[in-house]
Amino acid sequence: MSANALKTFNRCITCLARVGSELVFQASPSKLELHTLNASRSAYQSISFTPAFFDTYTVSSSPGSSDSSPDPLQCSVLLKAVLSVLRTPAASVDSLAVTLLSAEAAKIQFSLHCLHGLKKTYWITCNSEPEIQRLSLDRSNFPSSLVVRPKDLSRLLSNFQSSLHEITIIATEPANGPSDVIGDIGGKAVELRSYIDPAEDNNDAKLHTQLWIDPVEEFLQYSHRGNPVDVTFGVKEIKAFLAFCEGCEVDIHLFLRKLAS
Repeated sequence: MSANALKTFNRCITCLARVGSELVFQASPSKLELHTLNASRSAYQSISFTPAFFDTYTVSSSPGSSDSSPDPLQCSVLLKAVLSVLRTPAASVDSLAVTLLSAEAAKIQFSLHCLHGLKKTYWITCNSEPEIQRLSLDRSNFPSSLVVRPKDLSRLLSNFQSSLHEITIIATEPANGPSDVIGDIGGKAVELRSYIDPAEDNNDAKLHTQLWIDPVEEFLQYSHRGNPVDVTFGVKEIKAFLAFCEGCEVDIHLFLRKLAS
């Protein structure tokens, strides 16, 4: 890969490294997927690339797989090792080549072709027992969804204390707000609030922030059906994804669903 594709790839690796410590490659003829999972197993991230993204993309079938449904080639490496490869300033790199010689290879090769004929080659050891994760979700089963610009979501999150680890988003229909404040919130159908662990001590001394949002004013799209849905998630991971989307100049599409306990 080269040019803008290389810059986008660097941005993807940076985003993934803010979520997890292990990077999983899964390659099939139709796409390349990068996965990571955080230590607490509360956040999973996957980024997919089509062959058209790369200057050259080739995948050979793994042993034992059929031609009709070949198994993806996969390996796992430490993200900090990949970050070390990408420390070379992008302005001095002409192209990057990533090669896995075989499905059983112990190392994956990264080759940086730099300006003035300089070439840097790195061999990164594949983890012997990788934790391969796959996540399949049917978006049609999510009762709430919204589309928001990254800069607008950043502005909304800036109202909360920087030390906050988790935040709760509550999606409702405008008429489903609390009866004692419905006159104040009007059409503000989405709420962001600080999540405070009830098991912790001195919660009364901590700063609690609640922010009611009018979807018409803040979101590009908003839909909700049924009962209110509240989801609590890590601030660190959402900010990493937000920075990635802002760098790629794309909007964020959030789907919300309360999982049964």
